[in-house]
Amino acid sequence: MISRSLADGIQILRIDRPEKKNALTGAMYAALAEALEEGNTDDAIRCHLICGHPGAFTAGNDIADFLKYGVGGDAGDRPSGRFLKALVMNDKPLVAAVDGLAVGVGTTLLMHCDMIFASRQAVFKAPFVDLGLVPEAGSTLIGPKLMGNQWAFELLCLGETFDAERAEKAGLVNHVVDGDVEAAALDCARKIAGKPPAALAAARRLLKGDRDALLACIETETEIFTERLTAPETIATFEAFMGKKT
Repeated sequence: MISRSLADGIQILRIDRPEKKNALTGAMYAALAEALEEGNTDDAIRCHLICGHPGAFTAGNDIADFLKYGVGGDAGDRPSGRFLKALVMNDKPLVAAVDGLAVGVGTTLLMHCDMIFASRQAVFKAPFVDLGLVPEAGSTLIGPKLMGNQWAFELLCLGETFDAERAEKAGLVNHVVDGDVEAAALDCARKIAGKPPAALAAARRLLKGDRDALLACIETETEIFTERLTAPETIATFEAFMGKKT
């Protein structure tokens, strides 16, 4: 459900579960984490490109699968926790091509990308507070730095839906593409793959800044997120959601 291919120094990671709007399961998180981890030591990989399918980048967590991992155990040992750490520790440039839904982690993971291309059909939404939860993936640290406090609040706390143009205006997206968004992202990835790798890696590290601070933020978010899973308002929200699905 995560397909991987490598050509011209670009590892393409495709979220490949279109029948479920590319909702992410634990196994899919683990596969994404493994691909990023392996890329750190594979000189053949010069750049990652993450994409989905027309109409769905990802709808976020598969709720039924997520609830299996949601409570109990060490949160950092969950597949989603491994993926978030892999995003922070990723040493290779990461490009995203977004078409259609980018919900929850589908939006917050983009804050770790270096270049983001969106089609005009792209829709960004982070409904964590509406579910009784808190934002994750380090978005409470990256979001205000990337977009400013007001834009970050609107996206991450108010839970407003951003279309592609609004996401570009907020600074979440680099380019809105009228044509083939994946082709545009791939063209950018090729340019990145052609750069001197050591110089690019050094420059990227300088731009990314302190990894320890970001890892600490993710740990704090995860602790609060996990606590919120047992809060009465959160339980009621999930029960209502699952009731609509059955």
